[in-house]
Amino acid sequence: MDPHSIMELEELARAKLSQMTFDYYAGGAQDEVTVRENVAAYRRIHLHYRVLVDVAERSQEAVVLGHPVSSPVLIAPTAFHALAHPDGELATVRAAGDAGTVMVLSSLSNTPVEKVVAAAPGPVWFQLYVYRDRAATAALVARAEQAGCRALVLTVDVPVSGSRERDVRNGFVLPAGLEIANVAASGYGKMHNVEGSGLAAYISQHLDPSLSWKDVAWLRSLTGLPIVLKGIVRADDARRAVDAGVHAVVVSNHGGRQLDGAPATIDVLSPIVDAVAGRCEVFVDGGVRRGTDILKAIALGANAVLVGRPVLWGLAVGGQAGVRRVLALLHAEVDQAMALAGCRTLRDVTRDLVEPELRTHQ
Repeated sequence: MDPHSIMELEELARAKLSQMTFDYYAGGAQDEVTVRENVAAYRRIHLHYRVLVDVAERSQEAVVLGHPVSSPVLIAPTAFHALAHPDGELATVRAAGDAGTVMVLSSLSNTPVEKVVAAAPGPVWFQLYVYRDRAATAALVARAEQAGCRALVLTVDVPVSGSRERDVRNGFVLPAGLEIANVAASGYGKMHNVEGSGLAAYISQHLDPSLSWKDVAWLRSLTGLPIVLKGIVRADDARRAVDAGVHAVVVSNHGGRQLDGAPATIDVLSPIVDAVAGRCEVFVDGGVRRGTDILKAIALGANAVLVGRPVLWGLAVGGQAGVRRVLALLHAEVDQAMALAGCRTLRDVTRDLVEPELRTHQ
């Protein structure tokens, strides 16, 4: 039987994955308050639907950084897809293309960026971590651009690793035969067995905690690709990002995996949208599990949402077909939610759907 919801897929994935892998994907920092809040915050938002609207024909097509997509749902960067399925990131990117959307490939992928882009029927963006070895980072940027990636997504919320206690308990490490493919040539492809989390040790050893706003200009000097900053939860940081010349921001708390107690992303989306005032695109991730969540995010001003864990559950359960199932479920739920809310296109998904006192839709 095909799973009928993201939650069903998660349970199927839980049964299929090792405890270490499931906990790595599902877990967050410390008490995982922010992991839970990312989901719960959507449940607190109500949709004030319109009636007697002709919704016989509907479209959820959108444009993100100049790329037409079939739905405002992009695939978020998540690491180590080969832990979920042998085809790894190749299965994910093919499913993204099948669905007519964008995949954001993690720096920490098990498959080299060149192979992923070559297999991609659609656009691929590259998520970047900045290494202490800036020459290796510059080489990674050049490699992503030469491979054909269409944007760089700089993650800015990992000066150090969050305390992911599940990973510590499980002694998380990549199994033999898997590596961090995109930086293997620079000597950073291996994750070593240590007491506790091998990933936390890797981040501490290799990623640069001195990353600052001046490095946005440095990154712009390396590439002509659009730059997206991922990890913004404050309006003042969003304004500063626009002033630094970025093309988009992702309202993100790293899926609750960094600072526990950070705000749910949907709760801070609206102030960030207001702060950038249309000067850059705004995306949001964290906690999206239903089409109604996506409708709420669009109503609050997001250009699109990114989904991470649901994609991994689909990948674990069925490889490429499983990821397609995730995207198809969300597409169908968005379509239904639009119809029931009286929205023909995403232009009709306006803020008064969630904040009806703002204005009356005409």
